[in-house]
Amino acid sequence: MAIDFEIPEEAKAVREKVRAWVQDECVPAEQRLLDGEKYEDVLGELRTKAREQGLWCPFIPPEHGGMGLGPLANALVQMELGQSYLGALSLNTQGPDDATMLTLLAHGTDYQKEKFLKPLLNGEKRICYSMTEKAAGADATGMQTKAEKDGNENYILNGEKWFSSAASVADIAVIMAKTDPDAPRHQQFSTFIVELPNDGYKIKRNIKTMAVHGPLSDILGGGHAEIEIKDLKVPAENLLGGEGNGFNMGQHRLAYGRLRHGMHNVAMAQRALDMATAHVTERTTFGKKLEERQGVQFMLADCASELYIARLMLLHIAYKAEKGMDLRQENGIAKVFLANMVHKVVDTAIQLHGALGYSQDTPLAAWYTHIRSQRLVDGPDEVHRWTTGRNVIKAFKAHGTTASAAGGDLL
Repeated sequence: MAIDFEIPEEAKAVREKVRAWVQDECVPAEQRLLDGEKYEDVLGELRTKAREQGLWCPFIPPEHGGMGLGPLANALVQMELGQSYLGALSLNTQGPDDATMLTLLAHGTDYQKEKFLKPLLNGEKRICYSMTEKAAGADATGMQTKAEKDGNENYILNGEKWFSSAASVADIAVIMAKTDPDAPRHQQFSTFIVELPNDGYKIKRNIKTMAVHGPLSDILGGGHAEIEIKDLKVPAENLLGGEGNGFNMGQHRLAYGRLRHGMHNVAMAQRALDMATAHVTERTTFGKKLEERQGVQFMLADCASELYIARLMLLHIAYKAEKGMDLRQENGIAKVFLANMVHKVVDTAIQLHGALGYSQDTPLAAWYTHIRSQRLVDGPDEVHRWTTGRNVIKAFKAHGTTASAAGGDLL
């Protein structure tokens, strides 16, 4: 009996179609933006073309206007889209919208799907997710924003949020707040849908980060906002998923977000390795091509190894998702590995480019400052490693071996 790594033909076909789309349409469109064309015009044209080719919302079921791809095919598609910062946007599969669409699809009422989800799926609106708070950080159960009932018709929210990604370009916000401080820790929170702009949801500022920012940075990604929530009135019909279910819904949403970041990290790392290899095959120093130097070949080999491991991780997780298996341990391990992998590969690509890599004449420097966030967003490395380590101990106590917490089902 053989282990079958064959990708289904239909998944191969969609991967090739998206690969061609990114290289033929998205990458050239990046240059059009640099040349001064309006972002709205460029993205609008890309999205119109994408929909004409049947490329739209890859993971959304066809009955809701998407491509209906399963976890494996979607992973293959995302690993192509991440090669361009316009890739995901062109197919309306950008974060944080994508994971929030899934939450609305799974937990929204008919009213919520019609009013909020439908325009998101059509690409008419954008959405942000306000969970993180300064006081809580990585511990989501430390949130202090409160939601109190005003009779039976409304909730009144008060508090603050921090690093609400894409808030400044969002038309809708999904906000997590504490509804029952006396409930068990993971059942104290609920989620609310709010239309923006709203006087009760004040964007105080987009937080400056270490990432290199250009004229389009906030337009493309929406920045990371600090939010003041004051006497924000939310109709009870905008409660998403019922009281006390906010934390569990949030964790499910973040699980997809972590994987999507990882898929895009693979794509960025691949593009960086391609750029580095192209450079060393063209560059001559001290009378010899860089490609002929063993030290350079070792550096390329290390990058190739990192990418190989990363792809295997994602394909295994996609397999488990296809089968409906528990993938939480693998997800946490992959989240940490993929965040560090892309940093290593881009760093190596910069080194191989020399001073050119350190300059902003290539995209590498901007990527480098941006991807440092990957070790923090959707849970810092240390939290995931802590959880992974605890699961290793649990596995040993239960089975006398740690194999089940270390990919043992592969053997």
